[in-house]
Amino acid sequence: MEKFTFEGQPKLRLLSNDQIRLIHEKALHVLEHAGVKFESEEALKILQEHGATVDFDKHVVKFKPDMVNDAIKKAPSSIQLYNREGEPAALLSGTNVYFDPGSAAIKFMESDGKTVRQSEARDLAAISKVNDALDNIALQSTSVVCYDVPKLIGDSYRLYVLLKNSPKAIITGAFSVHGIKHMREMLAVIAGGYDQLKEKPMAVFDICPSPPLKWTHISSQNIIDCARYGLPLETVSMPMPGAASPATLSGSIVVHTAETLSGIVLAQCVNPGAQVVYGGAPVHFDMRFGTTPLSAMEATMIASAYSQMGKYFGLPTHTYAGLSDAKVVDAQAGLETGMSGVVALLAGINMISGAGALDFVSCISLEKLVVDNEICGMALRLDRGVDCSDDALAVDLITQLGPGGDYLTTDHTMAWFKKEPYTPSQVIDRRDRNNWVAAGSKDTFARAQERVKEILETHQPKPLDDARAKELDRVTAAIAGEFGITGLPLGPC
Repeated sequence: MEKFTFEGQPKLRLLSNDQIRLIHEKALHVLEHAGVKFESEEALKILQEHGATVDFDKHVVKFKPDMVNDAIKKAPSSIQLYNREGEPAALLSGTNVYFDPGSAAIKFMESDGKTVRQSEARDLAAISKVNDALDNIALQSTSVVCYDVPKLIGDSYRLYVLLKNSPKAIITGAFSVHGIKHMREMLAVIAGGYDQLKEKPMAVFDICPSPPLKWTHISSQNIIDCARYGLPLETVSMPMPGAASPATLSGSIVVHTAETLSGIVLAQCVNPGAQVVYGGAPVHFDMRFGTTPLSAMEATMIASAYSQMGKYFGLPTHTYAGLSDAKVVDAQAGLETGMSGVVALLAGINMISGAGALDFVSCISLEKLVVDNEICGMALRLDRGVDCSDDALAVDLITQLGPGGDYLTTDHTMAWFKKEPYTPSQVIDRRDRNNWVAAGSKDTFARAQERVKEILETHQPKPLDDARAKELDRVTAAIAGEFGITGLPLGPC
């Protein structure tokens, strides 16, 4: 995509061209006059060396507009992700849309749909296996925190579990300074070396600022490491209207834009051409309860609007949507997931994270994941739009059959009835009532339970070959050894 143009704008537009220009201008004003805090001496030195004004006592950096715009121009407009086998998995560009599960949840919902407990490594393995079988969710994510794994190796171990259990490309991230380095070593084993990993990246790393207008030492170092190593990174600014950003949507978009651009500048200073996704996780701050719903329409509106900014800058985009703040898989879960997922898709956001997530993205449900796969399938069908080719218009057939014509038995119908509609799995019931009753009168959740059970019992993801599996075990065990860890729940030690 070209930079600073409106050619790549999506189907759904909340901002006019003039408003996009205005928000860009105001964000540049914030960056120049308020600045952004970086709690990293290395980041401060890098930015100062490249022309930023740095207050080392306050850790505040101020950016001239030309420095920011130059960084935008250097960042690539597309990122090609590959799967574990080196095959193209997702082209993050234009209005291509890909879904992935919610990430970093701290709880797992049992199959009864009610019991919630701390998440463990076995849950991540189950999530990756179920997700591997879902055609409409293109990417894996490090969906849950593994509380049965020592914190020092938590980042790396989540990646280890995914690489062992599914070939899909991965959205991940680190909660530590050392995490990126270790995870790079693991990915390089799979790719065949560091150079091969740079050539064919198979993971994107989420890196979150701390709103408003601050990057911690860990997040700053993660940006530096990803850029230095040639790993795609995703800035995940989290505007919170009325709490961590202005109470207005437009004011929150300005904060998001400033935070995101400051991270992009750091990445480009470290390595011009560093691959960066223009991402975020906007929330609504519900003053009644002090909660932060990600599925609120206002949160999705912020995401849709900042995606327009990202497209104006010619960058791949990301958000959290297609999720719910409900506590169980119920009507609210379906309503919020469907609404936010479709709005995000119409906004042309390249990566939409959230499938399977409940309760302010703190909990993952396998049953919700398979229901959400159907929501994603319907949304992706909407994205395909209406085919108006000569064969699809079928004027010759209409003319031939004329009034009262029978289309059911024609070759045209046989050719199109499978490829034109999205056909959901048995999780979505389309039988008449009599046949539904005859099949047991099961609701959506019961059918989802059956689908999850079927996948866990019968689905076999493509296994990692023995040579790479052994080398991945060796590298992971060595990382564990650095911290004196001698036992991990799913191996390798």
